[in-house]
This record gives sequence, structure tokens and C-alpha cells, in this order.
Amino acid sequence: MIAKKPEASYLRFMRNLLELPGDLPVPEDDGACAHLKGMMVPAISLESTSGSLVKLAETRGRTVVYCYPRMGQPDQPVPKNWDAIPGARGCTPQSCSFRDHYQELTAAGAFHVFGLSAQDTDYQREAVERLHLPFSLLSDLELHLADALKLPTFRFGSMTLIKRLTLIIDDGHITKVFYPVFPPDKSAEQTLQWLMENPAAR
Repeated sequence: MIAKKPEASYLRFMRNLLELPGDLPVPEDDGACAHLKGMMVPAISLESTSGSLVKLAETRGRTVVYCYPRMGQPDQPVPKNWDAIPGARGCTPQSCSFRDHYQELTAAGAFHVFGLSAQDTDYQREAVERLHLPFSLLSDLELHLADALKLPTFRFGSMTLIKRLTLIIDDGHITKVFYPVFPPDKSAEQTLQWLMENPAAR
């Protein structure tokens, strides 16, 4: 049997994931998402941590999807050179911000909130349970949705990861795109402000 890490060690790792360094490089808008507004989301099925398949093209009402590169885990150090990539660091703080503002987001008109990454569902499910997320994470493991929408990606080691961005989708159509997203821990507040200022058509 593998001994569990002491609580102090766990908390130290969690602080490492939640606390953003003050000298992170700020991502610049390279125009990689300029084509997205007004697009219809393709009818691609995505595995969900809830156990069901989700087609964003078929979700009714207003849907918020925040895309992130990769979630870290408490027993894994931040990968070398990760912080040097503009916009890479901050997936756990971003997810926690959407968790903490979830009730406000739904009150402001979001029928659905999802996180989305190229990580597999088992990996994502651990994050949902550990962070107590009140919404599901979607897996685009084979990058079918990312490729169809031409979402911006980057390579890290052997992985192709989706850059951090947020989509507002109304009845399958992309209404608003936040890109780049920085700082990531303010992503939910930025999204909430827009939702309050731009109520969905009834």
C-alpha cells in the first residue's frame, strides 16, 4: 500500500497550483480567434466528467465554455518551462474562479457552464472531485472540436494543448470570444461582467 502524503505536503502543493507567480508573461492577441464570432459550433460529441456525451451545437440557451491547456495535480510539480509560455499557467485558479462564481453566472443567464481541455476524462474527473466543481469538464482528447473551429493550440513536449479562451454560445452559435484570457483567476469575473451587460435574447 502506498502511503498517503501528509496533509501539510498536500496543502503546499495546492498553494503551488493556486498561487500565480507575479512575473508571468502576458499573452498577446495574435488574432487566432478573430474568425470565431458568429460561427455555428460543429455537432461533435465530447466526453464529459458527468458520464454523458455533450454536443455544444445542441445545448439550448446560453452556454459558457472556458478552454484551458492542462490542469495540474497536487502531487505533480509545475512542469519545467511551463511558466515561460504566455497564458499557460493558471488552469486550477481559473477553474476555481468559475466554481466560486458559478451561482452568479447562472443567475446572469448561463444555462450551462463547462470547462474544456485536451486532457482525458479520467484526469479531468479527478480535478472535478478535488476542486468540488459544480459543473462538468469536457474532453477534446483527439482535438476534433479544436480542429473544426480552428482554435489556437500550442505544443508542449509531446502534447498539443488548447490555448486559454472562453466562448459564449447561444443556441449553438458563438456570440462572444474572450482571447487571450489573462489573468486566469479573473476569467469568471470577466465573463460574468459581460453576461450582465449583454443579456441573452428571449
